[in-house]
Amino acid sequence: MEQFLGPVGAPGRIGVSYVEVRSTKASYEVYLHTVEDVGHERFFDLVEFPPFAADQDEEEFGRLVATAEDPSNALTAAEEATGAVPGRWVNEGMVQDEYADFVRAGRPADQSPEGHPWPSRGARS
Repeated sequence: MEQFLGPVGAPGRIGVSYVEVRSTKASYEVYLHTVEDVGHERFFDLVEFPPFAADQDEEEFGRLVATAEDPSNALTAAEEATGAVPGRWVNEGMVQDEYADFVRAGRPADQSPEGHPWPSRGARS
């Protein structure tokens, strides 16, 4: 499961973030991804974007923010750690579509293209 969290950064250096819940053999891991906003009308593949933090290794893409034993607890942990919103989760790979909507809407800074406020930036730092 994934959720697009919106823009991060400041004028002159803009990025975007999203949260991902991955299953492993023994648990569920929650990763926060923060990448440079280098997309455009025909390039939406967030996993191909460079990391926002200059010191982040592309092989260690994303920051592990929580683990849980079951999917429900993983979603709750993701929401608490990143400000993700219940009911806005999408299947793996669909976060690119959420980003595409963001780009087509002109990259709104305060709310999603659907009019929902972006999660608190404090929760994503």
